[in-house]
Amino acid sequence: MASESKKEAFRKYLESSGVLEALTKVLVALYEEADKPPNALEFVRKALGGPTIAEHEKLKEDIKELQAKYDLLLKQHEEACRQLQLLQPPIDEGPCEGEQRKSQISPAPA
Repeated sequence: MASESKKEAFRKYLESSGVLEALTKVLVALYEEADKPPNALEFVRKALGGPTIAEHEKLKEDIKELQAKYDLLLKQHEEACRQLQLLQPPIDEGPCEGEQRKSQISPAPA
């Protein structure tokens, strides 16, 4: 009995969320296709708005390329920051900019 109620609850969930209607529409469209596609799963994916297998593979390749570019740019950024730190004088050798600005501001007249 518990198993039946779980199944019924799940069916109601699928129905209320629109999944059953979407799947029914896709399956009817596939049934009504005059020339059945060689890959039914590909048809269903495309009809539901998902990427095709080829599109998915292209997206995975794009992610790899973008990750490689990101890693390269991150290394370049870290190297630029390291070089900048080498070129800047240590803070102990002179007043910082904030202190210089404070000393340049004249007190307001009373």
